[in-house]
Amino acid sequence: MNIEKEYAPVVLFAYARPEHTLRTVNALKENLLANETELYVFLDYPKKIEHKNDYDAVDAIISELTGFKKVSIIRRSENFGLAKNIMTGVTDVVNEFGKVIVLEDDLVTSKYFLSFMNESLERYKTNKEVWHISGWTYPVDFEIKEDTFAWRAMNCWGWATWEDRWQHFEKNPTELIETFSKQDIKKFNIDSTHNFWKQVEANESGRLNTWAIFWYATIFSNNGLCINPTKTYVQNIGNDGSGENCGAWDIFTSPLASKICDTWVDSFNENTLALKAIKGFFRKTYPNIFIRAFRKFVRLAKA
Repeated sequence: MNIEKEYAPVVLFAYARPEHTLRTVNALKENLLANETELYVFLDYPKKIEHKNDYDAVDAIISELTGFKKVSIIRRSENFGLAKNIMTGVTDVVNEFGKVIVLEDDLVTSKYFLSFMNESLERYKTNKEVWHISGWTYPVDFEIKEDTFAWRAMNCWGWATWEDRWQHFEKNPTELIETFSKQDIKKFNIDSTHNFWKQVEANESGRLNTWAIFWYATIFSNNGLCINPTKTYVQNIGNDGSGENCGAWDIFTSPLASKICDTWVDSFNENTLALKAIKGFFRKTYPNIFIRAFRKFVRLAKA
């Protein structure tokens, strides 16, 4: 008997960027598993009246979407903001299906993206050390033989997880600040090479309202690992100043992966070579751009 394989649903979070959204959905439609994948689009309501025309343009794009097994559109009746839209949307879908693949409206994917994410979800579903699958990875030479690696930090530019991991997600910056030791913060900051902790403090003070840093904190607090590819399956096209939480720089881009992974990590310790390469990337690029990006985040949060 031929039993149809159940692929993870994709949730796409959109707002009022029609050009980015069109590029995102067109790339996703080219994925090898697109016609076997259910797509859920969560369209947030305009925050400002001047966003209404672009919102309507996005609505028109997603209303005409074809090429997927099924398309469901959830139109928010009020402005949720990116963090709330993602937190509630991911929860709703992952609770129904047990697994989920997550995209935002400024992410262009390789045609092998869905293949990689579904294969990873299947391979690691019973391994409770693995909490998160990343589709994007850093533009560095990892100098490792496998096509994937495990490490501590979460990347949110195209990702996937399971219901039994996501159920632990909590956004509570005050509790984190009260419970994380100096040693915890150092490790959270990838051994002091990049200040992720600033985002926790900014959320606690009200200068930011984001979600991803708290998914990372959840994984970190539970000693979880994240699986990354060595070649990226995602490009972020929102680093042009148009995104809610993105600045205008392009140091994160590398060519999209041209094939599915051949070799998969089966040692569930943090890969020291990959960690060294990422630390080098942080040391080289972040001393200046982090300051600019953080100031951008604060301005957007106050807008």
